[in-house]
Amino acid sequence: MAKLKQIESFVSVATRGSLTAAARAEGVAPAVIGRRIDALEARLGVKLLVRTTRRISLTHEGSSFLEDCQRFLADLRNAEASVSAGGVKASGALRITAPAGFGRRHVAPLVPRFIASHPDVRVSLNLGDRVVDIVNEGYDCAVRVGDLPDSSLVSVRLADNRRLCVATPAYLKRAGIPKHPDELMRHECLTLSSDASQSRGWAFEIDGSVTHLRPSGRLDCSDGQVLHDWCVAGLGIAWRSTWEVEAELASGQLVSVLNDFAAAPNGIYAVFAHARHLPLRTRLWIDFLKETYGRPGYWSNPARL
Repeated sequence: MAKLKQIESFVSVATRGSLTAAARAEGVAPAVIGRRIDALEARLGVKLLVRTTRRISLTHEGSSFLEDCQRFLADLRNAEASVSAGGVKASGALRITAPAGFGRRHVAPLVPRFIASHPDVRVSLNLGDRVVDIVNEGYDCAVRVGDLPDSSLVSVRLADNRRLCVATPAYLKRAGIPKHPDELMRHECLTLSSDASQSRGWAFEIDGSVTHLRPSGRLDCSDGQVLHDWCVAGLGIAWRSTWEVEAELASGQLVSVLNDFAAAPNGIYAVFAHARHLPLRTRLWIDFLKETYGRPGYWSNPARL
């Protein structure tokens, strides 16, 4: 207990800038805080603070130690909160980013449910198709869909992301059902325009290996939601993620084709900077997403759950 008090007093003095301010916050005499700092420095064998009559400053060792102490105290608070009476308690600001299309459908609708369970958490949600630098831009968590580039970031797989060729029954009755991916060249294919991020084309597994094709048609667009709407309108075949079209597949509004050639799924991920010092609010958010996405029937009817 004495060691913990020493660390708490050191952090308080370093962040508040004086023994007096730290003592006032804790309700003790400044001399008590001073003795704790002296005992801490003696135990560690290093000088952490330089104290003059006018100001207190950190030594080089003190600056490094302060960061470690702040992380330690944050982890301790999170551990206590996770077993406190009344259940898990999280607080603070949670900054999240997600792709625009996926975020509108499968992230934004979940935020109100999450904060209803954790009323002390504030959520700021950024939706966009730019890949955000979550470390330098100060985000706690990014939801990302597809293959992840190699990086120092940590990721948790939340769900599979499978992509299928889909069309309306009316279009297939009119144009015929393709039996092999090569036959797509004879169809109206609704594709992302060349300036969009999907640069490798549509992926199929043919003869045991993944092949990327670039079908074409009279319509392309840089916005996936527009392609979805065109597909539902019966204008052609689209290659879409199941998270986007599962409800229409379940209702029969769309049907999938070339299922025997579907490539293996990639993933839907929660991405964050460090696992070791993950704030409780971020950990709970990731657990909440994983649990929600894993519920039977979620993808075919997310509004019901």
